[in-house]
Amino acid sequence: MTHASNTTMADTLPRPSPKITPLSAPYWEAAAQGRLLLQKCASCGKVRHYPRMLCDACYSNSTDWVQASGRGKVHSWTICHHAFHPSFVKDLPYTLVTVDLDEGVRALGRWRGTALSIGDAVLAEFEQRSEGPELFFTAATGTP
Repeated sequence: MTHASNTTMADTLPRPSPKITPLSAPYWEAAAQGRLLLQKCASCGKVRHYPRMLCDACYSNSTDWVQASGRGKVHSWTICHHAFHPSFVKDLPYTLVTVDLDEGVRALGRWRGTALSIGDAVLAEFEQRSEGPELFFTAATGTP
């Protein structure tokens, strides 16, 4: 749909904002600072992502937060040709990448780069938007 000013609906709709809960607040606060935080069970030490109430290894509800390196390897990806929300139409097509982080968990973000292959080394970065931070992955260069 186009408005009289030749602006599309996708240009006028805001992107969805993350739903910040007491459980996810530390993640989003760090993301707003450009840092990737992961939950870590305070009882058994298992790292988990996305934030959850209980550890799936020992069922403890004791949680710590740890700074992630942001490094990982491509597990999989998909090229999106259909926007899940109208505000993303102008970005089509875009690539979503699933990454095996060095900390042992997977994360999903948008790909920023050219061709990629399973196993490619990548780095996480947040782009700050008015609706909230968005996670991107880029090709890693050099060694840690």
